[in-house]
Amino acid sequence: MQPTSHTSSTNSVVRTEEIDIKQLWDDALVKIELTITPANFKTWFRDTHIMSVEDGTVTIGVPSVFVRDWLQDKFQSTILKTLRDLSNHIRSIEYAVIQRSDRRGETKTQTINAAIPLEDYYINKSDNLNPKYSFDTFVIGPYNALAHAAAKTVSEKPGIVYNPLFIYGKTGHGKTHLIQAVGNHVKRTGKKVFYVTSERFAVDYFNSLQSGTANSFKDRYRQYDVLIMDDVQFLASKEKTQEELFHLFNALHDNNKQIVFSSDQHPAMLNGLEERLLSRFAQGMIVDIPAPDLESRAAILRAKSAQNSISLSDEVVDHLASTIEGNIRELEGALNTIMCQSQLLGRTLAIDEVKQIIKNSTRPRRTLAITDVVDKVARFYNIDQSSIYEKTRRKEVVKPRQIIMYILREDFQVSYPAIGKKLGGRDHTTVIHSCEKIKNELKTDDELEEEITQVRMLLK
Repeated sequence: MQPTSHTSSTNSVVRTEEIDIKQLWDDALVKIELTITPANFKTWFRDTHIMSVEDGTVTIGVPSVFVRDWLQDKFQSTILKTLRDLSNHIRSIEYAVIQRSDRRGETKTQTINAAIPLEDYYINKSDNLNPKYSFDTFVIGPYNALAHAAAKTVSEKPGIVYNPLFIYGKTGHGKTHLIQAVGNHVKRTGKKVFYVTSERFAVDYFNSLQSGTANSFKDRYRQYDVLIMDDVQFLASKEKTQEELFHLFNALHDNNKQIVFSSDQHPAMLNGLEERLLSRFAQGMIVDIPAPDLESRAAILRAKSAQNSISLSDEVVDHLASTIEGNIRELEGALNTIMCQSQLLGRTLAIDEVKQIIKNSTRPRRTLAITDVVDKVARFYNIDQSSIYEKTRRKEVVKPRQIIMYILREDFQVSYPAIGKKLGGRDHTTVIHSCEKIKNELKTDDELEEEITQVRMLLK
């Protein structure tokens, strides 16, 4: 009787464990889905499952090496934190790539060890530095060569030259990458480094005042050999915080400790900052990172594709570089989309497919006024701008007007009634009909698609 009972118990445990594993991943997916876009969720978490949980290590089955690498790079901390929230026994993750043999349809499993210490998946809380930001992964071009040289010099001689170092430029030009590369380089020498956004600094300071721990706050920030503050423009009009930063600056600078700042504008253009603070910024080196030029954008694309072990034809690189201007993040986003589609299809994409995929990346920013769209479309089709607003049904006017309505709706999410009102007081049903007409024609009319692409380029 005992052997029979033992066998039954064992089988029961196995069945319960299988149910628990499935439930654990289902619960995790529900939580993950709430934190990312639907497109990301469908692309990267489809066909994934937990294969086993042993000794605190979760093994997740994934359909390809590409998915594995993407989950590790982009979602590792999210997955691990979510699983740990559901079960505090979980400590690490492994991946098993489940592949189908081309010959027999057999299933092959390749286990990928991801059982690295838990803290390796997170930005280090003691210094807030992201290990992926290094000089090795920073692509140098004519547009950022000076900023890179200044940052490299500071990282090798902190507190001696260019103190403070102030780097400014618009979003997506690589400021955060460069200033964190300074921190990661200096950190390896054993010096104390701390990266903080100006907003976080302001919150920390306010909380210290509220809790009566202002002295502890001062002591903590004065202990660092290198202080890196990102997005200093957010301190504008925060007088008390600016005063604290001024005194902190003096304390660090007087002790030959390095200070690095970043901002979206030259410090002289930042309204709401005290003159005495601006004068401190001007003591060292102020350097701009402008938008990358065409050659630099092409170099960035080639470097990023090489880092991800994918090959892009010169035609694709040239098209991406000439289409997506100014923002490195947009370049990387387009490249990631191409990588994903290429991997899912299992082949290199043709230039026409790439053009279709990145169409959204070439759309204009939403800060343009409706009159700007009308003006650009009217010029493109060589018609009088005022005719767009008239009740005329002339063929040479109707098509541009419908394209304007389509772009306002698709690219700027302007409501149908608002579009009708702005374009001569037309009924919203007319706008809906026009938008649907263009949508349907785009399915078969390549010439129309090319015209709209060109209009979008003009609007950038």
